[in-house]
Order: sequence, then structure tokens, then C-alpha cells
Amino acid sequence: MADHFANIQKLPDPIAGCPNFRRVPGYKVYCCGQPTIAGFEACLTKVCGDTYPKDGKIIWFNLRQEPSVYVNGEPLCARPANKIGEYAELGNITRDQNKADEPEFMKVCENRAKENGGKLKVVDINKVEKEVEVKEMKTLSEVIEGAKAKFPGLVHMRVPVCNSAAPLENDFDIMCDTLTGTSINTPIIINDQVGLSRATTACVIACLFKEFQINASFEGLVETVPGVNLDLLKMDRYKMDPAKDPLFRGEFEVVKELVASLKDGDAAKNECDKVIDKNGTPKTGGTGIKQLRENIAESKLSYEIMDDAAQAFLKMKIMDNIHKYYYLILFTAYMREAADLAREAVADEKKGELTLAGGRCAIPGDQLKLSKKFVQFVDENPKLRDLVETGKGNLQWERDIPQAALSNLENLAATDFKANLGKIIHDIYQTAHLMFSDMPQGDHKKRAKYRFASKTLMRILPPAKKTEVEGLIAGNAMTMDLYEILGKCTWAVPK
Repeated sequence: MADHFANIQKLPDPIAGCPNFRRVPGYKVYCCGQPTIAGFEACLTKVCGDTYPKDGKIIWFNLRQEPSVYVNGEPLCARPANKIGEYAELGNITRDQNKADEPEFMKVCENRAKENGGKLKVVDINKVEKEVEVKEMKTLSEVIEGAKAKFPGLVHMRVPVCNSAAPLENDFDIMCDTLTGTSINTPIIINDQVGLSRATTACVIACLFKEFQINASFEGLVETVPGVNLDLLKMDRYKMDPAKDPLFRGEFEVVKELVASLKDGDAAKNECDKVIDKNGTPKTGGTGIKQLRENIAESKLSYEIMDDAAQAFLKMKIMDNIHKYYYLILFTAYMREAADLAREAVADEKKGELTLAGGRCAIPGDQLKLSKKFVQFVDENPKLRDLVETGKGNLQWERDIPQAALSNLENLAATDFKANLGKIIHDIYQTAHLMFSDMPQGDHKKRAKYRFASKTLMRILPPAKKTEVEGLIAGNAMTMDLYEILGKCTWAVPK
């Protein structure tokens, strides 16, 4: 499948061949989609600018699960036939698997081109097929080695992750291991196919590592500057707009339980939210496309207007994204603890070299060490793994009908269902009008009210009729649609 497609660019000021390139405000962390061969050089040149040396260390994380090859400088990826044009959730793919699959993928492409007169058939995300005359073909690894000719300090690390779910605990450690030994100003570039969810998630992790370096390295240095209010510099003092809906603030029940379980849990959530907002859209202070926390709330609002099949898919996605948000807060707590431990872990003989005139210790970022892995940190708190698995679905998936309105409808149905049916439908819609008054007028609101009416009528059907309708729905003879249910309730078999 071709990685690039029409309208892939979502952001202003594009870099040719490097879709959706942007910098996270306040950090030397950059995000983009899969570049072309020319796009790699353009991206690296932009990142270095006029000041950072081209032979300096640059970390590049690739979050793709799919093996990639380059045909005539353009990126292609291997996708299962049923994953064309949608997010490829390919399971637990490792870096070694991905790297080993690439040469095999290239052999398949070479053989297909050879059998087709030097032309390769490629599909785009819209499943439109085209033929490409193959002039040059390279694996991603070969492209990276070519880029190192001009940027010899480039370190390319694959960390294959799923689109919606949280990275594995070991994935966090792989990123931390790669970043350990880098300095505060070492550029970090992160890509997935388009520069959306996977890359944004990894950018948050990279920024949190930068915060670890800042907290562990510069606290002592900043304290020597007269007149500086340290409270103003602390990320954990971040406050979101209290007028925002609780879901947009990330106040999910399982997250509240996590925050209560962690040492300085509120501070960890505040710091994580600040970094997520910086990696989000301009609305929350970022330069990106995806807002990882608010995207959950937006998906939850969309859930109310979808049919049952779409709801089942979206419910899994929402729970996966809550899982991811939960783990980002947990990782923030780990990084905050790591900063404290790093300051304390300086050897006595080193302290003399690193101690400033005021008696404070300032450790260079490239000398910081992590005393334990993230996996170990979670092992010390194993109940937190169970908590997210059991609690990520703890949401109010349907709006509660007010008890007075429900009692009224149940009474009408029990008294004389058929005689009161007109009144029942009127009262259901009157209740829906009040319940969904917060939604803007339009098709979404109409659909939400219609679904509510269908489910509420089903809920108050007389027992015998309800059993009959449930059987027909189970046998796919009808659906839980208001008019179909009404038809079944009012239609009489001709004598």
C-alpha cells in the first residue's frame, strides 16, 4: 500500500516529502508522517537549522508496525488485504520482526515487478490500484543508512505500537534506553504513517523524558538564580479550564482511582495533561492534529449517535484510548520518581564536580541514569495493571432517563399499552428533547433522540411483546428500530 495519499497534509507550512511535520512547543521534539527519501533529508535539515551540528546526535523513532520499502523514493508498506485504508492493528510486532520482514517484503515486490514487465501494482488507502514503473527500490534500513552519510549522528529506532492501545510497558523502556545519554538539546523526531495517534503518543513520552532531564538536571541550577519563583516553573501546577466537561479534563473513574493510588498522583496527572496539551491541537496550545485526552471525550459523544455495530467498535477504541491515557499518567509518575532518584544517585566523588556555588547539584542531562525500568516500577505496583483492565470500561455508556419520566412511561404501558401508545411516543420524545438539550441542532441530535426512543420503547414493552420482539431481533428478522417495533406492536394478522 502507498503510504502517501491525496490530502494527507493536515497542517500549514508543509515540508515537501515529510507529511505533517511540526515541532512540539517548548521541546526539541518533532513529529511527522513517513517521509520520502528526499523528505528525510529535508526534515533533518530543518531540525538542525543553522545551529545544531549535522554530525550531532539525532534520535529518530519509527512507530510503524508495517515493514516499509521505497520505490522511486516513495514509501510503500505491507498491509493485509483487510487492512487497506484503515488503521493496521497487527498485534505484538517487535522491532526485530519488523526489520527482518523488510528484506522479505522487498523480495516479494521485486518478483512481482519482474513478472509484470518492471511495473509494480500498488493500492492507495482508497483501494485504488495503479502501476508504478520501478526504477529504484530500497528498504527503510537502506534509506536510513543513506541519510547517515550527511547526518552521521542519526540514531534510528523502531518501536512498533498499535494505533489506539497503550504502548507495551517494554516499549516505554525501549524509548527511555534510547534517550538515556542524550542531552537536553538533542533533537528527537518521531513518525508513524501520517503523524497522528501513534506518533503523538510517542511524542508525549519523549517530552516526559525531557521533563525528567530538566527536573533532575536543572533544579539546582535554577535555584541559584535570584528572584526566580520556582513554583511558576513547575509543570505539576498546571490547571485545566474548570468549565470544561469532566471527560475533556480526563476525569474518568479509573484515572481517578489511579491518581489516588500514586504518590503525588494529582501532580503526575497535571504534568501529563500539560504535555498532552502541548502535543495536541492549537486549541490546547499545541501544533498537532490529535489531542489524546480530548479525543476520548469526543469519541464518547459520537458513541451516542451510532448504530449498535459501530458502537461496539467505538467502545473498544474508547477503552483502548483510556488505557493509553492511564499509562501515560503512570509513566509520568515513574519519570517524576526517576528524577528524584537520579539526583540522589550521584556518586560522592562526582558531587564535587557538579555542585554549584550555592551548594546545589546540577547534573548534565547526558549523565543522568535511570535506576530502574518502567516495567520494574509497575511490577512494584502490580494492582495498577488489574485496575486499568477492569476499570477502563467504567463509563456511563448511555444517558440515564430521569426516574420520574421512566415511571410515567412504565405506568402508561402497564395500564393499557395500545390505548396509550400515542401518549407514550409523545412523552418519550418530550423526555429525549430535555435529555439531549446540550447537543447542537442537526442530524447527530436527531439520531441520538431516535436511538433513545427506540431503546426506551423496547424497555417498556409488555413482557409477552418484549419477548417476541427480542426473539425476532436475535434471529435477525428485525432490528431495534423505533418504526419496526411500532409496526410489530400495532400490526394485526388479517383474519
